[in-house]
Amino acid sequence: MSHTTRKPLFYWNGIKDYKGAELQPCVYRMHLYMSRYQKGTICIDARHYRRFSKLVRESFVVENDTDAMTDYFENDSIYVEPTHPMYSAVLTAYKAQEAHDAAMLAKRMDRFKGAALAA
Repeated sequence: MSHTTRKPLFYWNGIKDYKGAELQPCVYRMHLYMSRYQKGTICIDARHYRRFSKLVRESFVVENDTDAMTDYFENDSIYVEPTHPMYSAVLTAYKAQEAHDAAMLAKRMDRFKGAALAA
């Protein structure tokens, strides 16, 4: 598959350029309403102060509002509107992240309840 037809792969905890590639850790956020973007826009924020790969940067408009004079770390952000061709893949990853976070919270709550009952 040529570089021009390749599309990033979206996972609950990051993005890969292709199967087996290094994970680019990120977090997904749903924007229900922002004046600059359509309702339902999903923001993808790079984690660990990393930049997204060339493939990701070519697939989306990547924003980086870092001010090199005042900010020590740089963070890339992508705003994926519902009209973007890869929106459904990003939405699936967002939902998987939400499910993972809910499962982790449930585990923590169960441990907390168990510890409270044992005390």
